[in-house]
Amino acid sequence: MAYDLIVIGSGPGGYVCAIRAAQLGLKVAVVEKRETYGGTCLNVGCIPSKAMLHASEAFEHAGHGLEALGVKVSAPKLDMKAMMAHKDATVKSNVDGVAFLFKKNKIEAFRGTGRIVEAGKVEVTPEKGDKTVLETKAIVIATGSDVASLPAIEIDEKSVVSSTGALELTKVPKKLAVIGAGVIGLELGSVWRRLGAEVVVIEYLDRILPGVDGDVAKQFQRMLKKQGFEFMLGSKVTAVEKAKSGLKVTVEPAAGEAAAETVDADIVLVAIGRKPFTEGLGLSEAGVELDERGRVKTDAHYQTNVAGIYAIGDVIAGPMLAHKAEDEGVAVAEILAGQAGHVNYEVIPGVVYTSPEVAWVGRGEEELKAAGIDYNAGKFPFTANGRARAMNQTDGFVKVLADAKTDRVLGVHIVGFGAGEMIHEAAVLMEFGGSAEDLARTCHAHPTMSEAVKEAAMGVAKRSIHI
Repeated sequence: MAYDLIVIGSGPGGYVCAIRAAQLGLKVAVVEKRETYGGTCLNVGCIPSKAMLHASEAFEHAGHGLEALGVKVSAPKLDMKAMMAHKDATVKSNVDGVAFLFKKNKIEAFRGTGRIVEAGKVEVTPEKGDKTVLETKAIVIATGSDVASLPAIEIDEKSVVSSTGALELTKVPKKLAVIGAGVIGLELGSVWRRLGAEVVVIEYLDRILPGVDGDVAKQFQRMLKKQGFEFMLGSKVTAVEKAKSGLKVTVEPAAGEAAAETVDADIVLVAIGRKPFTEGLGLSEAGVELDERGRVKTDAHYQTNVAGIYAIGDVIAGPMLAHKAEDEGVAVAEILAGQAGHVNYEVIPGVVYTSPEVAWVGRGEEELKAAGIDYNAGKFPFTANGRARAMNQTDGFVKVLADAKTDRVLGVHIVGFGAGEMIHEAAVLMEFGGSAEDLARTCHAHPTMSEAVKEAAMGVAKRSIHI
């Protein structure tokens, strides 16, 4: 069987790459080891977690947010089975949608584990049946990432869980210990905190959300504390032991010789990040080079050192984000079709889907200072926004960072209700090289939360109206 392209993996990068290549007239096959398409994101990551986040927010709002609006209801009751059914239905709808798109675009799918025999050949090993060797002009590795683990701490997905197990709990833990204060840990911690768990977050660094603008992270941590989160920063977990009453988590200072302490928990969530998944792909045998972090090395066109073998998404350098993988998938497909595929890595938005949300695009203040770039900042709080007041959603702010000489926007950071949706006008502006003045002079509908973005842009020139 000869193809123009074989994609290994059907996550956001892989399936988007396959669809775009098919749209451009290439004969495409996809190799997927799961029973369903969509990879980690659709099956056990982005999509189910957002279903749980939304459901838990609705539960919290019904219990604590309605009375102030003049709506009185009895205390809500949690139906965990129904909530999980909603999550599962959401996943099924999305993975079935990918299957439909494959059929629509005449993409052939092969179930099984893919291994690169050599450039132009992929061996597929199904759970049952014989192996098949497929021939192709090009191969795209889109196998994504796997959960990063800690030494001596076994993840059993029952009491010590990864993000996958945290989305499958059948009851609310009394106390949840989250190892890692990154996006995944805070999102899933917030789900179970809203449903009634006590949540303690243990982080090796002295701050939450590594890589996010420091001002944003600091103020966001205060908001989470008000919601009931407990934080142990500058700390490391050295052991998790099972006891009759639950789990005993040993926590030591990340630096120094201070005494260790023990934290009790019913469930421990290990959320220290993810690592590229390259196991069993036959990369070393095929001569494909990896970097020091186990990522596949690629050139500017996503091609490895072996001609005809490409890689995208979490398996290569860059932020491990589904939308980054999608854009890379489109870029590779267009390159293979003779077009000029490209991804602008300076304009990749990031979102933390907590409540309130955190969103950003471009650089933070620490990055600009480290790079020696002079900048001006404009900041506007949602406490001064009419729509936010009307909805009782006044937590947070918008911050716009612009080059001091050219006024070109270098970064936008939002903490607040709907931040993940608001960030995209900043992304579009930055994609076109827009200035803070451009954003400040763009008419925004009133009353909207997005007016805070305009006001922050006006603040770069110290001319915000409503503060």
